[in-house]
Amino acid sequence: MTILIHLLIIIEIIPFTWVNGGRSESFAIQLPISIINTVISIIGGVFTLFVSKNILNKYQRGITRICWFFVILWSVGFIQQLLGTPFEKMVCSFILFLGVISNLRMAIEKKRVTIKLTS
Repeated sequence: MTILIHLLIIIEIIPFTWVNGGRSESFAIQLPISIINTVISIIGGVFTLFVSKNILNKYQRGITRICWFFVILWSVGFIQQLLGTPFEKMVCSFILFLGVISNLRMAIEKKRVTIKLTS
């Protein structure tokens, strides 16, 4: 969903003033931000696929820490979205809330697996 929103911004279907708290003064300023956010979202999606497949068991403790870091990061992002534009409050905050829940679930589930492996 995040990738779709940024692609819609890049192809100028969604106005750039609706995101980034409305702070971008021009499309030229918003374009690199949207491209970077799209790349980061793709990397996050790949990470989520690896975590869900449970492929990297020997790196479980590190993966759990990364998941908890994402919980904190997405929670801060959620608060920022609530302080943003109406579009961010209604659409982006909902997407981030789902991300917080998803990352929290991955962190908790993987932590249980880590405890079982070390016991």
